[in-house]
Amino acid sequence: MKRTVYLFCISILTAFTIRAQPNYNVKAIPDSLLKNANVVKRVEEMMFEIKSTTSSTLRHKYAVTILNENGDEQAQFVEWYDKMREVSEIEGSLFDATGKLIKKLKTKDIQDLSGVSDISLMEDTRVKAHNFYYKVYPYTVEYSVTIKQNQSFHFPTWETQNDEYIAVEKTSFTVTCPSDYTIRYKALNYKGEPSIKTDKGQKSFNWRLTNKPAIESESFSPRWQELTTMVRIAPTAFEVQGYSGNMASWTDFGKFLYELKKGRDVLPDLIKQKVQQLTAGISDNKQKVKLLYDFLQKNTRYISIQLGIGGWQPFDAAYVANKGYGDCKALTNYMYSLLKEANINSYYALIRAGANDTYLMEDFPSNQFNHAILCVPMQNDTLWLECTSQTAPAGYMGEFTGNRKALIINENGGTLVSTPRYSLNDNRQTRSITGVIDETGKLHANAKSVYAAVRQDYLHQMINNLSRDKIKEVLQKKFDLATYNINDFAYQEQKSEHPEILEQLDVDVNNYATITGKRLFITPNVLNRSNTKLNTETERLTDISINYEFKDIDSVIIDLPNGYEPESIPQSLSLKTKYGYYSSILKLEKNKLTYIRIREQYAGKYPAKDFKELADFYDRIYKADRSRLVLVKKTE
Repeated sequence: MKRTVYLFCISILTAFTIRAQPNYNVKAIPDSLLKNANVVKRVEEMMFEIKSTTSSTLRHKYAVTILNENGDEQAQFVEWYDKMREVSEIEGSLFDATGKLIKKLKTKDIQDLSGVSDISLMEDTRVKAHNFYYKVYPYTVEYSVTIKQNQSFHFPTWETQNDEYIAVEKTSFTVTCPSDYTIRYKALNYKGEPSIKTDKGQKSFNWRLTNKPAIESESFSPRWQELTTMVRIAPTAFEVQGYSGNMASWTDFGKFLYELKKGRDVLPDLIKQKVQQLTAGISDNKQKVKLLYDFLQKNTRYISIQLGIGGWQPFDAAYVANKGYGDCKALTNYMYSLLKEANINSYYALIRAGANDTYLMEDFPSNQFNHAILCVPMQNDTLWLECTSQTAPAGYMGEFTGNRKALIINENGGTLVSTPRYSLNDNRQTRSITGVIDETGKLHANAKSVYAAVRQDYLHQMINNLSRDKIKEVLQKKFDLATYNINDFAYQEQKSEHPEILEQLDVDVNNYATITGKRLFITPNVLNRSNTKLNTETERLTDISINYEFKDIDSVIIDLPNGYEPESIPQSLSLKTKYGYYSSILKLEKNKLTYIRIREQYAGKYPAKDFKELADFYDRIYKADRSRLVLVKKTE
C-alpha cells in the first residue's frame, strides 16, 4: 500500500513537472510572428512592486528565441547596478530548437564588469552580464532577475519591443503599490486601459500584449515611440539619496532640480577677477556671453561623472574651476556661474539629446532627460549654449539638441520651451564647380562648397577631431565617382548661431567622360547625386515622417574637349511636390557645359498611401542626377 501511494505521488510530481516545463519548441511559434523577425520574445513577465518612496522591487523573467545570427545581441543578459540599484537572483537557461534544455546558468559564469566608459572619470556603475554564445539556430534563452531600488526618482519602462525585427508572443507588466500611493502612467500604442485591482491595502495595474509582429525598418518611418507598444510609469512624490521631490508637474519637478543645483554657483576669487577682466568695457551682453563661452571652451573639457546623486546633481563651480573638467551638468552650471558673475541672467536646462532622440512626453512630467545645456535670454532673442563642446559656436544647437523641448529651471520651477529649429533655408549646401575635361575623358575640377547649419555638423566634427591624413581618407570615399583623387583640400569655419563651413577641393577624376568610338558620354552632375531609391514592391505599413529639411544649390561649369558637337542633351526638369522641389537645367554653348541643380526637401507627415507618390519623386531625382550628355565627334 505504501509503495502504491509512493508511486502515485511520484507520478503526480512528474506530471506537474512536465506541465510546468515551458514549451520553447520553435514549431510552436505562429507563422505570423516569424515574418520579418530575427527574434521572437516567447514570454515576458515584469512585476514591479513599490513599497515606499525608498523601496521597490522589479522581478523580470523573459525568454527569447533567436532565429538567426542577426538576433544574437538579444540573447545577451546585461543589467547594471550601483549603490541605489541591487541586482540579484539571476537565473538563466539555454534551449535548442525543439525546446530541449541544453544548459543552465551557473553563478560563476556571470561576469561582473565595470560600467565606467572611456570618457568617464567617476562612475559607480557596474554591470552583471552573461552570454551562452550558442550558434546553432534557432535557439532560446530564458533569464530571470530581481532588481531592488532604494530610490523612486526613476522607474522601469515596459517596452515590448526594444528594436526592429523582434516579434512578441506574450508579455505582461504588473505594477503593485500601496492603495494610498499615487502612481502615474503613460501608455503608447496600447489598446484599452490596464486591468486595475485593489486588495488588502494594495492596488495593482496590469498591461498585457500578445502576438505582436516584428516591426520592419521602412524609409522615412515615424519615431520608434509611435510604432511600438510601451508603458512608462512615474511617481508623484519621490525620494533619492535623502532628497525629496515631486514630479506631478514640470513646475514641481523643476523646483526639485533647482534645489539640487542651489548654492553650487560660487566661483573662486581668481575666476571672478578673470570674468571682470574679460568683460570690462563691453556693453553688449551678447558679446560678453560669447567671450565667456570662449573662456569656458578653452579652459575646460568634458568628462562623464555618474556617481550616485551626482548623476543628476552638478558638481559646484569651484570644482570645475580648479579641476578644469566636468560633465554636462557641471560644465553648464559653471557657465551659468560665469554669466552670473558678469550680471547676465541664464537658465540651467535639461534636454533629451541625440540626433534621432527628440521625443519627449510633454504631458507626462518625469525624468526623461539625458543632457544639460544653458539658456541665455537676450534682449531680442535667446542664446543656447552647448557647454560640453570645445569647438561649437555660441548659440548653435545643431542636430544634437536643436528642434525639441528643453526644461529650463529656476527658483519658480521648470518650464518646457523649444530649442532653435533649423529650417529649409538654414540647412543649405551651395556648391560651385569649375572644371576641364581633356581628350582622354579625365576631369580636373575645383569645387567650392558652403555647408550651413545642420549640413555642416558632420564636417565640423571631422575637421576638429581628425588629422589631415584621416580627413583625406574620408574625402576619398565620400563621392559617387568610380576613380578619383583629392589633390588638395581646405576648410574655413564661420562660427555663429547659424554656422557655415567653406570647403575647397581640387579633384582629378579619371575616365569621368566615357569615350565609345566617336562618342563622348558626360554626367553633368559631378558631386551631388541622390542615392535614394525607395522600395515599392512591398506594402507600406507605417505613415511617412520626414523630419529633416534642406536646400541644395549646385552649379557646374566644365570646358569640353575640342572637336565635338551635341548629339543628345538632357531635358530640363522641374518637379514640385509636397515632399520637396527639384530642378535641373543644362546649357551647352560652344565647348562649355553649364549645369544648375536645385533640390529642396520639406519636413512633414503623410499617410502610408502616399508612399508610391513619394517614391516616384525620389526615383525621378535619382534618374535625373544620372542623366548624360552625349557628344559626337564632328565630321571633317
